[in-house]
Amino acid sequence: MRRPLVLSAAVALLATALTAGCSSPGSATASGAEEVKVALITSTSGPLASYGEQYLRGFEAGLDHATEGTGAVDGVKITVLEDDDGGDPAKGVSLAKKRIGEGVPIVAGTAVSGVATQIAPVAAQNRTLYISGPAATDALTGVNRYTFRSGRQTYQDVLTAKNILGGSRGKKVVVLAQDNAFGQANAAAVKAVLGTGGTTVSEVLAPPAATDLTPVASKVKAARPDMVFVAWAGDTAQSMWATLDQQGVLDAATVVTGLDSRASYPVFGKAREKVTLLAHYVPGAAGTPEAKAMRAYFGKKKWQEDLFTPDGFNAAQMVVEAVRAGGAKGDTDAMVKALEGFSFSGVKGPNTVRAADHALLQPTFQARFTGEGVPRVARTFPAEQVAPAESRIG
Repeated sequence: MRRPLVLSAAVALLATALTAGCSSPGSATASGAEEVKVALITSTSGPLASYGEQYLRGFEAGLDHATEGTGAVDGVKITVLEDDDGGDPAKGVSLAKKRIGEGVPIVAGTAVSGVATQIAPVAAQNRTLYISGPAATDALTGVNRYTFRSGRQTYQDVLTAKNILGGSRGKKVVVLAQDNAFGQANAAAVKAVLGTGGTTVSEVLAPPAATDLTPVASKVKAARPDMVFVAWAGDTAQSMWATLDQQGVLDAATVVTGLDSRASYPVFGKAREKVTLLAHYVPGAAGTPEAKAMRAYFGKKKWQEDLFTPDGFNAAQMVVEAVRAGGAKGDTDAMVKALEGFSFSGVKGPNTVRAADHALLQPTFQARFTGEGVPRVARTFPAEQVAPAESRIG
């Protein structure tokens, strides 16, 4: 599923120039205290703006918790610089180069996988620590020595579905998705993970512009699957769920899909109680000290926790650990060494940065909607049960 990232000669030369021209990562504030700057690049506009906002709020709460309200570690102040990439890879790369050129030793964030996969090689060329998230593409795991992730990846989502399916021999899975890059990628991931041990995986791909989804639903039901894995995005989602319910698909098979942000909950309509949710996070589900700290902080701000607030919280914890190791000089190699194998308690539970490829091993959840339309956890899968296949750093 991963493919190598290759820098053009022009980009490589520019990256080299940036490295040569960088100022010292460590600097002093007006009061004379030492500081390290962190660039948070994510979407605060564009189609994934809500994800970016969740991430930023989680980061703010996480930094407050990890520094005990001081915003500093070992006397080094952590100064956060926020940039909006608008979901545009070119803009994201431009912002990353700008901050790296200013001597910023740590870049974090990005909600869009296409942005993250473009920033990662620039960070490596300039020996800059990059903590990605919440972008879910598997391509970031093991992509280079300087790239880590603060959230989950697609492989972990699909392994959650595999655990929900249970014993797989002789079972049939149908992937229902749109015939676009997003849908095709999900179909490929499900085939790679679930299509073993006697399970057969087929796909029903709908034209992205289709509004009458009855033929699609009928085709899914005719396949007589044990599980239907739904990967759907866009304005037709509500119609899709209603059609699956009308055609009896939701009663004939276990239908699994990923839990999205709070704003998406009404999309399921009357079908919501028949759908099984695989969840990166379920708001209110965790009772860790970090979850309690996040809720207390959010309560003061009158914010609500959401799907990607744990990713931001994790990122802040990782930044604090990196600064503790790298000091005011921003020693990136020391930061990388400190994060490889780093285990810490996060909002969701125990997290471990796998040293071999920088995947973030973490728990995931199975959930269902209640009659009130609120998701509740049915099962928790420990990190080792949904750990992605190990890769090597490219």
